[in-house]
Amino acid sequence: MVKRKKILLSACLAGVNCTYNGKNKLNPYLKRLFDERSAVLFCPEKLGGFDVPHPPSEILFGDGMDVLKGNAVVVSRTGKNVTVLFMEGAKRSMRLAKKLGIKKAVMKARSPSCGCGMIYDGLFKGRLKKGFGVTAALLKKNGIEVITDEEYLRNNKLQITNAK
Repeated sequence: MVKRKKILLSACLAGVNCTYNGKNKLNPYLKRLFDERSAVLFCPEKLGGFDVPHPPSEILFGDGMDVLKGNAVVVSRTGKNVTVLFMEGAKRSMRLAKKLGIKKAVMKARSPSCGCGMIYDGLFKGRLKKGFGVTAALLKKNGIEVITDEEYLRNNKLQITNAK
């Protein structure tokens, strides 16, 4: 029997109600990875200490790579600096990946934690900019392949069917 390598999977994609608004982003195809024991669920924001729900957050003055360098911050819509919580979630996620020998993560697109390639611009106006979320940046920096749910599904020719 060939043992499949596990991936990290954003928990919201498997139906866990852990997004900032207390909902999920369920995709049955991605949930199947967990059901088949091919994925380990994680939520960097929960690991960092956020309550669910909590005010939405965005990265200001850069992206997750800049946050890791101390050149950008993560702020909530209420104006609170929540960088420490995002950094803690990223560090705990990295420890989990190392402990399990994980080499790939499928993460929620555009999230300030999990976004890969495009994230919201920090002004809470729904505009996107190039960059990575804080956890995605730390995983990538440590040699773990990070891709969005959308990219994973596109590469595997599957549909995104987020729950409402």
